[in-house]
Amino acid sequence: MGSLKLCSIVFATVLIVPLVNGLNVTEPTTRDWWQKAAFYQIYPRSFMDSDGDGVGDLNGIASKLPYLKSIGIKAFWMSPIYKSPMVDFGYDISDFRDIHEEFGTMADFERLVEQARALGLKVIMDFVPNHSSNLHEWFIKSENRESGYEDYYVWHDGKANPDGGRNLPPNNWIQAFRGSAWQWSDKRQQYYLHQFTVEQPDLNYRNPKVVQEMKDVLLFWLDKGVDGFRIDAVPTLFEDTQLRDEPPSGTVDDPEDTNYLLHIYTQDLPETVEMVYEWRELIDAYQQQHGGETRVIMTEAYSSLDVIKTYYASSTGRIGSHMPFNFRLITEVDKQSEASDYVTVVKEWMSILPAGQVPNWVMGNHDRPRVGTRLGEERIDALNMILLSLPGASVTYQGEEIGMTDGYISWEDTVDPAACNAGKDLYAEKSRDPCRTPFQWDNTTMAGFTTGPKTWLPVGDRYMEVNVLVEERAEKSHLKVYRSMMGLRKSRTFQFGTVKAVALTDSVLAIVRELSNFSTYITLANLGSQLEVVNAVALSDTLPDKLYFDVVGVDSHNIRGGSVATKDIVLLPNEAFVLKAHVGPVEKVYSAICDSWFE
Repeated sequence: MGSLKLCSIVFATVLIVPLVNGLNVTEPTTRDWWQKAAFYQIYPRSFMDSDGDGVGDLNGIASKLPYLKSIGIKAFWMSPIYKSPMVDFGYDISDFRDIHEEFGTMADFERLVEQARALGLKVIMDFVPNHSSNLHEWFIKSENRESGYEDYYVWHDGKANPDGGRNLPPNNWIQAFRGSAWQWSDKRQQYYLHQFTVEQPDLNYRNPKVVQEMKDVLLFWLDKGVDGFRIDAVPTLFEDTQLRDEPPSGTVDDPEDTNYLLHIYTQDLPETVEMVYEWRELIDAYQQQHGGETRVIMTEAYSSLDVIKTYYASSTGRIGSHMPFNFRLITEVDKQSEASDYVTVVKEWMSILPAGQVPNWVMGNHDRPRVGTRLGEERIDALNMILLSLPGASVTYQGEEIGMTDGYISWEDTVDPAACNAGKDLYAEKSRDPCRTPFQWDNTTMAGFTTGPKTWLPVGDRYMEVNVLVEERAEKSHLKVYRSMMGLRKSRTFQFGTVKAVALTDSVLAIVRELSNFSTYITLANLGSQLEVVNAVALSDTLPDKLYFDVVGVDSHNIRGGSVATKDIVLLPNEAFVLKAHVGPVEKVYSAICDSWFE
C-alpha cells in the first residue's frame, strides 16, 4: 500500500468468549426466544399518533407492528401507558390497572396484544414499582391515615426545627430531579419520601401489603397476555431504615443536584435484589401454571457490575432477572473512546455472566442522548453494527435504526420535569426531551407521525432526509444496514458461535463470530478520523486469503459481495462493514442442511 502503514495485531487487545465449543448436528443447540431476540423500545407518546391529537397512542403502535416485523424485531417494550397525570409522562401512575386515555382504552391494548401475537411479536410492559402518583387512591388513603394504608408510603415526622415552626426534613437526601427528596403533607402533618418528582411518592416495600399489591399488578398484566416486564428504577426500591444522611460525592458543587451525594442509603440496598428474586419466582410460577413461551423480566439499574451480577442470580442459586440491562455502551464510551474501550465493555460484562446465561447490549434509550448525537453521526452504521454483532439479546431505542439524532427543544417547548426543575439556565444540560421527539416516518408534514397540526414535542428538524420512507427507497441507508445486520443475527454463527473482540489499532475494532462448520463473520469498525489499513490474518486460525463484504455502511467505499485480501484491508475514517469467510462447497451443503433443520 505504498507509504501506508500496515497495522499489526501482535499487541492487540483481545477478548475471546466461547458461547459453544461447536455444534453437534444430532443434538441441535437451542436458545430460548429472548436469548437471541432483538428488542425494541417504544416511547408511546412519540411513536405514532392515530387520532390527530399530536400524542402517540396504542392504535398508532398497532398500525406500525408490520414495520417492526420487517426490520427483524422480536419483542417491543413500551414506556408506561398506565393511567397518569403525566407529570413525568407516565412514570407517575394513578392506576396500575388501567390505560391512560391519551393512549387509548383497555380494548385497544387487548387488540394490540392480539395483533402482535399474530405477527409473532412479543409485548413487554414497563413496570414502575418504586412509586405511584400522588393522585393514586393508595396515596390519598395513606395521606388520610385510612386504616390498612397508613404505611403504604414512606412517612416521617422529620427533625425538630431549632428555630421553631414546622419540623425539618428527616435527612439530606436529594431527589433525582433536584432538591430535597422529602415533601411535607399538611393533611398528614408528616413528610413523605419521593426519590423522583414531588408527585411521585415512594412506595414502602417494607410493608408486605405493598409487596403483594405490586405482585398482583404483575399478575393482572400477565393475564392480559403480556410476555414480560421491563422493571423501572429498581435500585431505589428500599431505603435505609435509620434514614441516615448520605455523604457528599465530591463530584459536583451544586447541593441541589442529585449527584451531590453518594446514594449509599437510598440505592442498591441488599433487600432490592431479593425483591427481584421474588418477582422472578412469581413469573416462573405463572409460566408453570399457564404454559406458553417464557415470560421475561428486564431490570433497569445503572449500578456497579458487582451489584448487577447479583441481579442474574444469588450466591445461593436464587434466580433473578432474565436481562439485567447492560448500559455499558451508554455509560462507558463516548466520542473520544478508542477501540480498546469497547473491548473492555465487552470483556467486563462477559466476566459477570453466569453459566447458561446470555448477555444483552443496550446502546440508547429515552433517558439519554441518541446514539448519533452522543457518539457521532458519522458512526451511526458502525455503532449499530457493533451492537448487532455481539452475542445474545440486543435492545434498540426507536429511531436509532434510521439514524435519528436529538432534536432541538427550546426552553418554551420544554416539558421534561428534569429540565423544568433545573431552570432556564441549566435545562439543556438536564433535558431528556431532545431524544424523545416524534418518530420520523416520512417527509410529509409532521414527519408522518400525526395528521394533526401540532405535536407534543417539536418534530426533529432533519425529518425530511432522515425518515423511514426515504431510507426504504434509497439504494443505501442506515435502515437498510440495520435490516441487513438483523438478517445476519438469524445465522447459526451469530446465535451460537464464539465472540472475539479485538482492538486492531487505537481506532479499529474487530468483532469476530465463529462456529465450527459454519461461516465466520468479522465486523470491522474504524472509530477514528484517519484512514486505517489492517491485517486480519491472525483474527482466526482458519481465515482464507480473501474475505467477502456481507454488510457495508452507507458511506463505505465497498460493495456487498466484493472481496478483499485478508492481510490488506482498508478502512476509511468512520467506515464499518462485516466480512464473511466463505466456507468450502462441502461445508456449504452441511450448513444448508443444518439451517433447514433449525428453521
